Amino acid sequence: MTQVNHRCAVLGKPIAHSLSPVLHNAAYKALGLDDWHYDRHEVGEGDLDAFLKGLDPSWAGLSLTMPLKKTIQPYGIPSNLWAKELKVANTAVFDWDKPGAGPSIRLYNTDVVGIQLAFDHATRAAGIHVEGDRRGRALIIGNGNTASSAVAACTMMPEVGHITVAARHPDKNLGLKPLAERFLKRGDALDFIALDDHDALLRAFAESVVVISTIPGHAADPVAEVLDSAGLEVASASGARLLDVVYDPRPSALMQAWRRRGGLAIGGEEMLLYQALIQVLLMTKIWDGDPPSDADSRLQNTTVDDDHVEIAMRQALEEVL
Repeated sequence: MTQVNHRCAVLGKPIAHSLSPVLHNAAYKALGLDDWHYDRHEVGEGDLDAFLKGLDPSWAGLSLTMPLKKTIQPYGIPSNLWAKELKVANTAVFDWDKPGAGPSIRLYNTDVVGIQLAFDHATRAAGIHVEGDRRGRALIIGNGNTASSAVAACTMMPEVGHITVAARHPDKNLGLKPLAERFLKRGDALDFIALDDHDALLRAFAESVVVISTIPGHAADPVAEVLDSAGLEVASASGARLLDVVYDPRPSALMQAWRRRGGLAIGGEEMLLYQALIQVLLMTKIWDGDPPSDADSRLQNTTVDDDHVEIAMRQALEEVL
């Protein structure tokens, strides 16, 4: 058995469901990194400090899932645009520069670019042409931490000029509005509607070229029922695309309802794959620097055959889903 000299893992609570080990270990194999291994550890907010203090220099990086994306903040330095702007990081990269001391920690948010790349891949595969005129509208369902990444991703999409957030409690995350206004450079860039205002919700569905559902599990099933009962037509010719960030169930009820109306639906496994791909390149330091904040830049500053790595990760993911 090959000795493991470089370790990475995903932390969170609960964590048994995480597919990150499948993706990262497939990437290591594709890259020929035989002495790298990626695992999962159940770590809650109160456990993080002790876990970090127990690491040794074999540790290269961590992925953070709920509830640790904000808890990690005091331990590291936000090192890309969205980690700084959102104060949410899903990636920690270790530098063991001082012998006998703990690591310095760089924090990154790869969720935003993961969302963008999921849309890019599906858009290209479907042959959809996207206009860069900022005339399109986006609908985001939910207003939690993932919604912050979704708003950020939408501001980087050249077709999106206005964002509507539909949530059970629209006043919960009012920071989304200044975020959208700052990056879209307009004062009316984002508005909120109540998720149970079915008329407003259906109007938002009908007007949007991009839809992102950020709520967990079966929570969006009632939204799918509203969409189905209305007989709303989503013209695929308009390039209307929906991403549901969940990948269990797969496909979700919302994805199925969207497809029945002629729209292009993208599963959460696509976002999972692309944010993990960027994490791999950061943790292995193949990509030793600030990753791009928009998907157009993609992997230009590395000589790695990222298509080969992406294919290996995709195949591994399909085998377990």
